[in-house]
Amino acid sequence: MENREIAAEVIHAVGGAENIQSVAHCATRLRLMVNDESKIDKKKVEDIPKVKGAFFNSGQYQIIFGTGTVNKIYDEVIGLGAHETSTAEMKSEATKNANPFQRMVRTFGDVFVPIIPVLVATGLFMGLRGLITQPQILQLFGMTPDAINSDFLLYTQVLTDTAFAFLPALVAWSTFKVFGGSPIIGIVLGLMLVNPALPNAYAVASGDATPIMLLNFIPIVGYQGTVLPAFIAGILGSKLEKRLHKSVPDTFDLLVTPFVTLLVMSLLSLMVIGPIFHSFETVVLNGTEFVLALPFGLAGLIIGFLNQLIVVTGVHHIFNFLEVQLLANTGVNPFNAIITCSIAAQGGATLAVGFKTKSKKLKALCFPSALSAFLGITEPAIFGVNLRYVKPFIMGLIGGAVGGFAASLLQLAGTGMAITVIPGTLLYLNGQLLPYLFVNILAISVAFVLTYLFGYQEKMEEELEQA
Repeated sequence: MENREIAAEVIHAVGGAENIQSVAHCATRLRLMVNDESKIDKKKVEDIPKVKGAFFNSGQYQIIFGTGTVNKIYDEVIGLGAHETSTAEMKSEATKNANPFQRMVRTFGDVFVPIIPVLVATGLFMGLRGLITQPQILQLFGMTPDAINSDFLLYTQVLTDTAFAFLPALVAWSTFKVFGGSPIIGIVLGLMLVNPALPNAYAVASGDATPIMLLNFIPIVGYQGTVLPAFIAGILGSKLEKRLHKSVPDTFDLLVTPFVTLLVMSLLSLMVIGPIFHSFETVVLNGTEFVLALPFGLAGLIIGFLNQLIVVTGVHHIFNFLEVQLLANTGVNPFNAIITCSIAAQGGATLAVGFKTKSKKLKALCFPSALSAFLGITEPAIFGVNLRYVKPFIMGLIGGAVGGFAASLLQLAGTGMAITVIPGTLLYLNGQLLPYLFVNILAISVAFVLTYLFGYQEKMEEELEQA
């Protein structure tokens, strides 16, 4: 079936063009805002060729097509008369129906997601640096660590340290952008928090420097590697800027608004926001490290089991903050190894369904969905296969718990974030590659075997067809 025919089938199955308020898409899903959910023939939608699953989330009907395909289907749907909107506008509309906690989590996601590509690149640089400085690797070329050129090592340090040294600037920029302020003011405000004239936060923490004592009792330091102070400063700064735009006469707006915003927010950030929220951030970090350090692999067992359940609820973006904070303050990310196992396990469960089912259509859905999970994207596997039959999803959770348990026992920790399973191997080139492969294969194997033996029977397909 051609993409245009598929688009027409989608429009018909969701109640016709008149039932579609707007349509947008992300990397894998076609996102529809509809007038009346009851008019959607969900069974018919899921029977459309190339559809890997569909579900309601945040007031949107989301149809999974996968990367590449979704763009083509979206173009055809728009060509057939559906109202186009941006994903940001659709998110704004959907947020109106969300509860306060969901709105907070979505805001965290909107702020941190644009920063993630830079942190991914930094993590890869860290992994590659770890690889080329390993004595075992250097021995293959007849070299020792002492033989590495010092200028080259300095360059690799520039690659691995820059993003985290200037992290407050990235956070403030993104926060200003999300909350409607001028991103350039956010960048400058964030850079003020890490200005070299201020005592370096890491040097103060190690005892090599002392903070500036303002009024003899307010400690002033740089905030290298911090997240919360820049985030709060970004929210308040963008709101102050917007208020000034409204109250300052147009003639003086260009001069007064940036000046007042930066003056007020720099003082507020260094004297009030920074000390308070950096202390709170330290508490959160210590709490996270405490959980991750639970004995007997308990952290991996719990997080590995719960992670994909949290993904289904859509509030998993809150972990972005924790991962960024871990990387900025400790240089490693134990979360990544654990959640990677939970992702891989869902792929293993889907793979088992694909091998066991006799349905050609289900096989055609399972294998690419499993591959997608092994590349780090679980929506096709979860919503297209595992949750439809429930038991494969549960077996996937168990596989994730077992893999996470092993990852905790082996103390695996990635050098970055946001890439997992096969692409995630690049975060473990610093001597951790074999244990990383082991825990992922373990998670996949447990989920596969449990699903094949207990999680899927052919009658499930028949029952679903009759439902």
